[in-house]
Amino acid sequence: MKLFRNLFVVIALLTAFNTVEAQNVAHIDSEQLLMAMPETKAMETELKKVQQTYADEYNAQATALQAKLQKYDQEAPTQTDAKNEERRIEVEGLKQKIQKYAQTADQEIQKKRFDLLKPIVEKAQKAVSDVATEKGVKYVLDSSPGKGLIVFEGEDLMPSVKSKLGIQ
Repeated sequence: MKLFRNLFVVIALLTAFNTVEAQNVAHIDSEQLLMAMPETKAMETELKKVQQTYADEYNAQATALQAKLQKYDQEAPTQTDAKNEERRIEVEGLKQKIQKYAQTADQEIQKKRFDLLKPIVEKAQKAVSDVATEKGVKYVLDSSPGKGLIVFEGEDLMPSVKSKLGIQ
C-alpha cells in the first residue's frame, strides 16, 4: 500500500512538473507575422520597383539585339563571309552580355531582398522575444507550415506580438 502511495505521489509530481514545463512553451507562425508587418509590404513594393527597373533594361537590350539580328539577317546575302562572321561574333557577345546582365540583376535583387528583410526579421524576433519574456515563456516554436511543428496546443503568441508591433 505504501508503495502505491509513493508511486502515486511520484506520478502526481511528474504530471505537475510536466504541466508547469508545458506552460513555458508557446508557438507563433513566423511567416504569418512577417506578412502582417507593414514593413514587409513596403519592402515588397520597393522590390517590385527594382525588379521592374531591371526588367525594363533587360527588355531594352533584348529588343536592340533582336533588331540587330533582323538587320544582319537581311544584309547577310550582300555581305562578305568575313563580315558575316564578324557580325555573328558580335551577336554572340551581345547575347552573353544580356545573359550576364540577367544573372547580375537576379543576384542584385536577392541581395536587396536580404538587406531589406534583415531588419524586419530582427524587429519581429525582438518582439517575439520580448513577449515571451513578459509571459515567462522559455521556448517559442515556429508553427509556420513546413517548419516541423505538427501539434501546437500551447499558447499562440501571435496576438500579443502583433499588439506589441502595433499591427491590427
